[in-house]
Amino acid sequence: MAESQKKFSDQAIISVRGIHKAFGLNNVLKGIDLNVNSGEVVALIGGNGAGKSTLMKIIMGIHQPDRGEIYVDGEKVNLTKPSVALSKGIYMIPQEPMLFPNMTVEENIIAGFREKAADLHVRLVNQMKEIGWDLDLNRKANSLSIAEQTLVEILRGLLRNSRVLIFDEPTSALTFDEVESLFKCIATLKARGIGIIYITHRLTEVFDIATHVAIMCDGVITLNGPVGDFTREMLVKGLLPPNMAEQNEKRQTAERAELDYQKLKPVFELKSFSGYGFSNINLEIYPGEILGVAGVVGAGRTELATTIFGMDKVLGGSAILDGRDITGLPTKKVLEAGINYVPEDRHLLGLFKISDIAANTTSAMLSDSSMGKMFLNGKAEYELTRKYVDDFRIKITGQDQLTGSLSGGNQQKIVIARALSTQPKLIILDEPTRGIDAAARGDVYTIIHQLKEQGVAIMLISSDIEEIIELADRAVAVYQGHINLEFNKKEINQDNLMAAAFGVTGGRKAEV
Repeated sequence: MAESQKKFSDQAIISVRGIHKAFGLNNVLKGIDLNVNSGEVVALIGGNGAGKSTLMKIIMGIHQPDRGEIYVDGEKVNLTKPSVALSKGIYMIPQEPMLFPNMTVEENIIAGFREKAADLHVRLVNQMKEIGWDLDLNRKANSLSIAEQTLVEILRGLLRNSRVLIFDEPTSALTFDEVESLFKCIATLKARGIGIIYITHRLTEVFDIATHVAIMCDGVITLNGPVGDFTREMLVKGLLPPNMAEQNEKRQTAERAELDYQKLKPVFELKSFSGYGFSNINLEIYPGEILGVAGVVGAGRTELATTIFGMDKVLGGSAILDGRDITGLPTKKVLEAGINYVPEDRHLLGLFKISDIAANTTSAMLSDSSMGKMFLNGKAEYELTRKYVDDFRIKITGQDQLTGSLSGGNQQKIVIARALSTQPKLIILDEPTRGIDAAARGDVYTIIHQLKEQGVAIMLISSDIEEIIELADRAVAVYQGHINLEFNKKEINQDNLMAAAFGVTGGRKAEV
């Protein structure tokens, strides 16, 4: 295991030393030491509440440390406000770019400068030539993809002569192609000697682009060093609480027997199923099976899920649940039949953010006509919510806490708990770990394995190849609205899934 601290380097662009920060009685940072040298990409990973955001706000001058020192180019600095951090060459690219939608790319980039627009234009054009980027400066910001918006934010920083760039979860909303483009940009910045702090929840990215990695847990950096000193397993173990690490290790070392499909009847079947964005889908899902559904963004996976769930119109074929034809039923009837859906966008479709935790957890049960009531029994609601809060290790102050105040991982657990409250025969999980930290991801994986053991059929839609490799018993790849290939457990690997997701049809279809 790598040393918990780096030795300070006189060559570091920025060094933070012994940083402490408390909010009231809550000690958020407990002596943070971190260096970023020229041309380094330091991947910073840790669970929600580890202190990453607080540390970045201190580096950006938004918060002031209670104790500790910050050095830029070996000189002690007091970053009393964001403008001071900017003047020292530190710039943060936010997770969600903050652009003025009706302004052009160039207007967004030069906003806030006091120089003449003509001079700024020349500098901007030269900057883009130097790094080899081609972006139409006259386009309106509302026409840009998320990846292009990120480029605009980077150019904002470079035009300010920034030498340290902070990326906060930059790939959380990007497609495969956009991620690849971003990584090329980061490689270019690295080659120019810019130091980068790269906050991510995706461990594959650490090994793809980072030179160094630092793990934050409970306000301290517990692991820190060159990426080459670590394996993925070491990072996972360093991120998880001790009891969760033990469960994870047992699960990985235990031999998981493959399902004998010849002896089982499918819980759910699609026969030539078609809808907007997909067509002629044929598949079966068995009791206690996790069927992984891979594919690039826009392949038709989410459209398939929402059509099964009665949210979109069926254009052809049939859907059979436990021998019953449920094709085209409205969502309420699909729920009653025994299917529930955890949507990709929990903020838009999955949560009532201004309602409390109990209401969110039990709201799906209101659609159960067998209850014959418009309102749940208060005691029953309390007991059910308590069960899921305890079982899922959801961190709350009380059941009356507003759901929107929870961390992303705890919000996702609430969404899954609500889906399970209807006791479904089939649950569709659409990107169940998107935007949550590694510790919460481990919790969600444990929940999924518990569902499998209980005999619930699971359709797991995920853009995270590692997630499908770890969880799925069988997998299909959707390409341009069609199932391209199907893989049994032994055939599920990164090469097969990536190739099939991008339309490569070579290889054998797995026998089921």
